[in-house]
This record gives sequence, C-alpha cells and structure tokens, in this order.
Amino acid sequence: TRQRQSTTGPLYTSKKNDRARMEKSWEHMMGEDWREFRAHLVAREHVEEDIAMSGSNISNNSKKNGKQQQSSTPKEVGKLISGAISSMFSKGDASKKEEAGDTAMATQAKQKEDSINIFDGYAVGGATHFSKIEVSSSCSDPFMDDEQCHIIYDEPDVKLDKHRWAHPLFHVEPGSILVANEKLGGVFHQTVVLIIDHNENTGSTGMVINRPFPGNLIKTASDTESNIDLSLKMAFSKAPVAYGGPVMQDQFSTLHGFGEVMGSKKVCPGVFVGGSSQLMQEVRRNNLHPTEVLFVKGHAAWVPGQLTREIEKGVWYIAAASADLILRYAGAPVSKDDNPSDLWADILSCMGEKFENIAVAHSGRGDDRMLP
Repeated sequence: TRQRQSTTGPLYTSKKNDRARMEKSWEHMMGEDWREFRAHLVAREHVEEDIAMSGSNISNNSKKNGKQQQSSTPKEVGKLISGAISSMFSKGDASKKEEAGDTAMATQAKQKEDSINIFDGYAVGGATHFSKIEVSSSCSDPFMDDEQCHIIYDEPDVKLDKHRWAHPLFHVEPGSILVANEKLGGVFHQTVVLIIDHNENTGSTGMVINRPFPGNLIKTASDTESNIDLSLKMAFSKAPVAYGGPVMQDQFSTLHGFGEVMGSKKVCPGVFVGGSSQLMQEVRRNNLHPTEVLFVKGHAAWVPGQLTREIEKGVWYIAAASADLILRYAGAPVSKDDNPSDLWADILSCMGEKFENIAVAHSGRGDDRMLP
C-alpha cells in the first residue's frame, strides 16, 4: 500500500510556502488588488470634482461685475485704473462709464470662458469628461448594467501609480493606516500605524511602521528585553527592526510581503503579518532575504470604542495606501518620487492637496528617531 504523504514534514511546508508566494505574485500580476480598484475610483472622482469646480468658478466669475473681477492682463488693469480716476473728476458721466466698463469686462470674461470650455466638449448638453458614444450595449455580463461594466472592464481614465498611492478613508478597516495628526505628541508623534484587527465589540490592534531602530535584529534583541527565539534571531540577524507601539514591548511580530504562509495573516493585498517560523525556512532556502522582513517590537491597542473616539477628536487621519508604502521598511522598492526617510510626510503628500500642505508645513524630523 502507498503511504500517505506527510502533512507536517519540511517538504510539505516548503511546498505550502511556495504556493503562498505564487498566489501573492499571481494576484499582483492579474491586478486583483481591490484596494487599487478603489483607489482608481477615488482618483477619478477627484478629476471629476476638479473639472466641475473649474467650470463653476469660471461661471461664477462671469456673473460678477467688473469691479469684483481681477483683470488677467495689464491692459485690463489699465482700463480699470483709468476708469476709477476719471470717475473721481466727472460725476455726471460716471455711472454711464462705469456701466459700459462693466459690460465690456463681463463680455471679455464670457468670451474667455467660452474659448476654454465650450470647444473641448465638456459640460455641453450634459456631457462630462468621461462621456462616450455607445452604439449598442457592450456589456456581456448578465449581472451588471452598462455603467457597472464600464467601471469594471474599461481601461481606466485615470492612471494610478501602483507603487505610490494613498487616499483618505471614512472608516477603519484591517489594512488601513492611521496617520497621526500633526498636533499629536508623545510616542505617536508623526507616526503611521497599520491596522491589523478592528472590531467595535472587541477593540483594535495595530503596529507603528515608520519608527526604525538604529540597528538590525541581532543588535536590537541583544540590547533590549525580548523573548525572541535564538534560531530566529540568527536567521534574521540582518533584518530591520521598528518600534511597533507601547503594548507588550518584549514581543516581536513580523511584517512582510512574501505571502500568506502558515501562521501568517493577510492584512490586505500584498501585506502580511506573522509566520516567522515559515519565513525562517525560506531564508535558509535562499528564497527570502532577511531585509525583506520587518521585525516590529510591541504594538498599539485600543479597547472597544476608544479608536472611534480618537478619530472623532481628530487624533488620526484614516487612509488606504499602496503595499509598497506600507512595506517601506520591509524591503519594498523606493522610487525617485519617494521621500525614503519620512513615510509620514510621504503618505500625506499622496493623499491630496489638504494633506500635502500639512506635510510641507510640518515635516522635517523624519522617521529615524525615537522621540518627538
């Protein structure tokens, strides 16, 4: 009789690890990251809002009288000044001249508006920037209407940098990040916290991902109190270490992008925590470099309702971010557009104008520090 293959031996576990790695790679190649799809929609909404705002501003400006408008050319400025001076000396014709000047400037503004907006086809007859001519229904999915088909299957109108994106969220979810308000002090000053678990009934846990320690695992584990296994310490001697939060600082957890190996948890597409024993096997098989795993010392925790109260008070900005930004200190690639030493400011810059202004005004300390 044939013997059953062992489900606990090293050969079996290595195959499981290989499968986990392949599944993660396939998910990336096939573009099945639902968070990227949501980021596409958010980016598209921003484009539509900008277009609508631009049209609204021009329309409002054209309705204002000549005195309220700012002239865009020196000639128009000269007309405005000369009209004001002449009105000081000729009271009788002042109202007529003023009315004529207002009419002329309103006409110029209207012509400028028409030349900018009408001939590009936007806002004409209800058309938008994304309007298209459809000869017939192109949707072959019986469970979707045409609009849903376009959202799912069309080539996106807005290009998304898969390496570098972030946008605000209105709710907390596993895999989301908390970006510290610029006014927050203490150990969480300018930190970025990855949410691992979130439940209104049981509470929330997370880990700080932008406070690297000045040394590798072998040094940090030797210099500070920890209960890390010796074999793990030796295999990952060169692995980076970060401050994860004020709770259980003698405990280490791992953050990586290898795959959902045994003992790990998929936090969001491309981002995993745990599974250190399986990762150690992959290091020994030369399938994983120690610097591609971030050892996080301690974590953050909230009792039920606590995180919600902190968010309502403005302590945190909630956001979704790309896997490469989340794994900045776990071996993810860094591009020329990145700020490799300030993840807090980098993510805020990706989140949009309001947050970018905050980053510009308050950045400078960088990630490589333990105190505010």
